Amino acid sequence: MNSPLPHHPAAPTPPEQPAEEGVHRRRTAVSALGREVRALVDATVRTTAAPDALLRVAEGVRGLAAQLTGHRRARADIPAVDEFPGGVRMYSPVTGSGSPLAPPLEVTRLDGGVAGTCVLGIAHEGPPGYGHGGISAMLLDESMGWACATAGMPGMTVSLQMRYHRPVPLEAPLRVLARVTATEGRKVYVAGSITTEEDLATVLVAAEGVFVSPDPEHARALFPGLRDSGETPGGR
Repeated sequence: MNSPLPHHPAAPTPPEQPAEEGVHRRRTAVSALGREVRALVDATVRTTAAPDALLRVAEGVRGLAAQLTGHRRARADIPAVDEFPGGVRMYSPVTGSGSPLAPPLEVTRLDGGVAGTCVLGIAHEGPPGYGHGGISAMLLDESMGWACATAGMPGMTVSLQMRYHRPVPLEAPLRVLARVTATEGRKVYVAGSITTEEDLATVLVAAEGVFVSPDPEHARALFPGLRDSGETPGGR
């Protein structure tokens, strides 16, 4: 296994940010809840239970959701458990261990890029037995963004061209590769691919993308929570 991606410095700690030990404890809890909710999602899309059973479970889930009290973060709030830009994103729909939507993709650094591994479940289905094409695009977009970050030019997607060669199987270990192919000013050109772990030579989906690192003024406008940060964030 390759070494984990390096974390870039996070934004200044707000006054309400928990101490390091508190952040670790909260991340552990967030991951635990995310894992169980993903299991619930999987059971939800697989079940053939009777309508009465489904209604009982729906009522139970409503009760559980009511227990998630406290402050609800607004659209532009950066979670205290995140390291943004360039680090842990606990609720990312691609890599976040706390997200009920994520596979989640585990990303590691390679020479000149990154590699990601994950297994898509039934909740990610498009054609029966295969992943939705949009999920493939999301996996590649995320991995290609990480490739930009590891090259020292974190950026946001401005163009993503996809080529679907073969369907992506569900419930099979996948490998997502991404590498920077060129840079031009603030532009970063990236190539990516999806294969199965079993057959690394057969490309299922390929992509080429263009990413742009926002200038500091644009970054401050996009991410007001980082107004005092000296770093130029990207989309990861």
